[in-house]
Amino acid sequence: MRYYVAADVHGFYTEFHRALEAVGYFAETRPHKLVILGDVFDRGREALEMQDFILKLLAEDAVILVRGNHEDLFADLVTVDQGLPVRHHVSNGTYGTALQLTGFDAAMARIRHWDFAEQARKTPYYQRIIPATVDYYETENHIFVHGWIPYMREYRGSWNYGPDWREAGPEDWRMARWTNGMDAARSYEGEKTILCGHWHCSYGHAVYEHKGSEFGPDADFSPYFAPGVIALDACTAYSGRVNVLVLEDEPLAE
Repeated sequence: MRYYVAADVHGFYTEFHRALEAVGYFAETRPHKLVILGDVFDRGREALEMQDFILKLLAEDAVILVRGNHEDLFADLVTVDQGLPVRHHVSNGTYGTALQLTGFDAAMARIRHWDFAEQARKTPYYQRIIPATVDYYETENHIFVHGWIPYMREYRGSWNYGPDWREAGPEDWRMARWTNGMDAARSYEGEKTILCGHWHCSYGHAVYEHKGSEFGPDADFSPYFAPGVIALDACTAYSGRVNVLVLEDEPLAE
């Protein structure tokens, strides 16, 4: 099976489509799947286009959606916070996504935040896309997550991984989605390579390869490869690019 893997496309449909086209995704004739490692929306201004694209892929059984921390944020916005413009929802772009998908005017959304939240809960994003997400996807040689697999944090920045991480509960996975996988991989000794997003690739290049800065003209947003990890978040809002990795692997037997 051929897998096309992207992460953190954040509502930048044009850049995502361009990246998929560049690696031959739309011309592919062999068995293949698109894997998105979370954070499909927020920050970009093409939420409606992205929603339509993802719905089409779901209808064709052509995509695997790994849940990201921004999917969690949207669920929180429209349930726990009842559509209120809480600061972290605004700064993370979640509030803007809800405005785009519902068509609500920003001023009216503040006044009628209960109605705003209700309409957001009726969107295909909340009704169909978020429920289709999984905590992780696994093939013979790879594990696909958003931030990292669940772990126990130990003294001085080391991570301890139990053999039962696949059975971790919702809160453990929620925490793992906020983890910098490039840091966590330093303590990982598993046999399978973990593909992750969430944290900009330039961090790994700058901190561990001493190549360029995290942000600036010398920043490297290409995929970061290290033992046990491949990080893919290109920080599209800053770099204007989306990373798509193409790999061959076999799905696990069901």
